[in-house]
Amino acid sequence: MSHLLLYYQRPEPATWVFLSSFLLLSVYFVFHRFFSIRNLDIVLLLLLAPGLMMVYEGRRMLLSKDRQVASTGLAHHSLSTGKVLAPHVSPLNRSTPSHGQGHLVAIEQLKLPFAAVAQESLLGDGSQSLGSRATPGDKSGYPAMDKAQGVSPESLEFYGFIALLVACLLLLIRMLVDPALVRRPLLTPNLSIGGLSFIGGSLFLFLMANVITSSPLEQQERGPALGPGYALLNMLPDLPTTPDVEQEDGLSPQNASERWLPNIARILAILSNLAIVFGIVGVGYWHFDNVKTGIGCAVMYLLLPYTAQMTGNLEHILPAALLVLGLLAYRQPLISGMLLGLAAGLVYYPLFLLPLWVSFYWYRGLKRLVMGVAASLLLLSGLLLLQGTEAFFDHLRWMYGLWLPRMEGLVGVWGPGRFQPDYRLPVLVAFILLAGSFVFWPPRKNLGTLICGTAAVMLAAQFWHGNGGGLFMAWFLPFVMLTIFRPNLDDRIAIQVVRGPRSTPSVSIPQRDVAA
Repeated sequence: MSHLLLYYQRPEPATWVFLSSFLLLSVYFVFHRFFSIRNLDIVLLLLLAPGLMMVYEGRRMLLSKDRQVASTGLAHHSLSTGKVLAPHVSPLNRSTPSHGQGHLVAIEQLKLPFAAVAQESLLGDGSQSLGSRATPGDKSGYPAMDKAQGVSPESLEFYGFIALLVACLLLLIRMLVDPALVRRPLLTPNLSIGGLSFIGGSLFLFLMANVITSSPLEQQERGPALGPGYALLNMLPDLPTTPDVEQEDGLSPQNASERWLPNIARILAILSNLAIVFGIVGVGYWHFDNVKTGIGCAVMYLLLPYTAQMTGNLEHILPAALLVLGLLAYRQPLISGMLLGLAAGLVYYPLFLLPLWVSFYWYRGLKRLVMGVAASLLLLSGLLLLQGTEAFFDHLRWMYGLWLPRMEGLVGVWGPGRFQPDYRLPVLVAFILLAGSFVFWPPRKNLGTLICGTAAVMLAAQFWHGNGGGLFMAWFLPFVMLTIFRPNLDDRIAIQVVRGPRSTPSVSIPQRDVAA
């Protein structure tokens, strides 16, 4: 971003938390109705920030320790071999699944200058060890990790995940009780459409500029130990947008096949964020009949601290974009099913949305929805053949999560030395029961229940997610905000709004579903 605006520096995540929180309160808080559901919802969204910052700070402290250790080994290695080992890690990115632990990449440059600096540090007066100096690539401005601080980064990260899951639990309860809230007064944001549009456009440009100018981080090879996922998506690098990782920590492509991967990642990240914003605004305009509501939801999403940190993480934003576009196209079951299938094929967890969406389209559009989901899953499965037939079945297992629940290699609250992984099994069973219950509850489903039910399922998935559950907020945040702002949508049932012939004409339709 400094290339576009002179002297611009990315704000620290803590600074962004304070600024965005005050701006959220000033724009969306209903001051003339202090005790209102809207104000409670704003507070619940703000409760996500402390846990996110605790996880970020814990991983940053571990990153600082890793860099200190790496710099010590780097100096010894450069003296003996003349090669430089550069630390290659980043907090809160998907290529560092275990406490931000990094790997070392050998590069054949700057041999003599760095060796001289390392020799001077090791053979000097000994007044300051190399590990206590500012480590190479660490330009965050934070002091080096010291045991005297009395703060364990592992404990800080763990309690951060606990805080995140507590906030997710409160939001989950809010989503489950939303169908019972009949009175939904129109409470628009405190800014006009022009003011909201200007803030939203400015935020989007700044966030995307951070993505464009970010240094891609090399994506590690992933397998069953890191959970379900799509192999082709895992080939793309991460695009960190926080100030912890500077240009010299970026990926140095070794061959021509790797040089275009960062550009593809940037394009997908920009298009995914644009699709989320466009989808939210489109839902407000076409389905809520209020464009100001849609713009207000989109600006709120861009303001959240999570968005500033994860705009370059494709595992978060790409499935979210597909789900939001699927909701936008809900009147076309085939298109909506294709988008839902793409999201489920990329990260597996949206598969548990099928009971809710199948129940919504039960009386009209079911066949087209199933055809769309099946077509997308078959397409993604076939594309796995591009990596060869030998690894096809392994990648297929990773895509659909075809193995027993893992007890090792977990991250977050289920990581080593934390909650016993055995307790993850009853949480998983409870999640499956919750997802399956949407087949029967609520008995009459409309667009409002589809939105809050989708948010509830993706929120509940965070509690048994083995790779840092609670951090994948993009999967549910757009639907949470649409639930907060939505009007009464009791008349938006599939039999009334879905186009085309009925999918199951032989089934008798209850009178309550027709008398909308």
